Amino acid sequence: MTELVLQFLGLAAIVAAAGTALALSADRIAEITRLGRLLVGSLLLAGATSLPELSVDISAIRKGLADLAVGDLLGSSLMNLLILAVLDLAVRSRGGMLSRQAASHALSGTLSIGLTAIVGLAVLTAGRLPVITLMNVGGWSMAVVIAYALGARMIFINQRIAARAAADAAEAAAGDAAEPKASPHGWGGLWKPATVFLLATVVLVLTGPRLAETAGELADQSGLGRTFVGTTLVAIATSLPELVASITAIRVGAFDLVVGNVFGSNAFNMVLFAPLDAMHDGPLFAAANPAHAASAFAVILATVIAVLGQLYSLEHRKRIVEPDALLMLVVLAGAFFLVFRLS
Repeated sequence: MTELVLQFLGLAAIVAAAGTALALSADRIAEITRLGRLLVGSLLLAGATSLPELSVDISAIRKGLADLAVGDLLGSSLMNLLILAVLDLAVRSRGGMLSRQAASHALSGTLSIGLTAIVGLAVLTAGRLPVITLMNVGGWSMAVVIAYALGARMIFINQRIAARAAADAAEAAAGDAAEPKASPHGWGGLWKPATVFLLATVVLVLTGPRLAETAGELADQSGLGRTFVGTTLVAIATSLPELVASITAIRVGAFDLVVGNVFGSNAFNMVLFAPLDAMHDGPLFAAANPAHAASAFAVILATVIAVLGQLYSLEHRKRIVEPDALLMLVVLAGAFFLVFRLS
């Protein structure tokens, strides 16, 4: 048991190091390409930091641990929101929660709410409705993929319009001198951060499968059950990239990268049900414990609170007594308690 725990912690440390590299390189990519931290965080960084979930859960599916895989994806979303709430309490900011572009983040958060709602309905209705599949992918999983594609397109278009408006305003105010800071070498300087980003992503993909195996063994030996372990232990490990990336982004002042990464990762986590469904022998959601529906709806509730925190404007936000972050912590704590009792 001790050896398993040490091995788990060692793998988690590797994931944490890769997460740091991801955040720094993503911030540089956003600066060079001028795509903006919100867009890079919501799509590029979110996809990369969610890859541990994919590799871990593919391994879990192959080992017959479907319930562990479902718990990991929903639990990872809970952990990501926990990260956002804790960082919001720790960082003094004005206006919305860690945000510079509150309305745009609300769009990304709403997308994650919609996708998680689809997954929650899939868990609740598994085995009670006719199964519709296409290339071994169930109807609910296909609905998630289609909704994500449409939502990601909306976010991309929204950010293009916002970037164009900001550029026009800057040019009108002060001409070329007010243009956003860019790399002195232009796009030619993109290769270095892009290479670091790709290498860190590969590290995450290679480390993930062993994490799933270790977590499965810990679930068996601890007696806690795979539903609870998948929602907590595995989710903590696979959320380490988001945690480390968020802390690193906070340190360099990239607050929009933090919020975009959390909301974007939660949306991307739901998309990962599709490849897992395709690999699973039979409907994936039918093999999941109904207790996972509690996790899904807790993610929705906590995200709604976070979105409200983004949109509600204040002159000053006080540390420790911020109601949105504290309410998120209460919801998330209640969710973990429910999953433990129900499983």
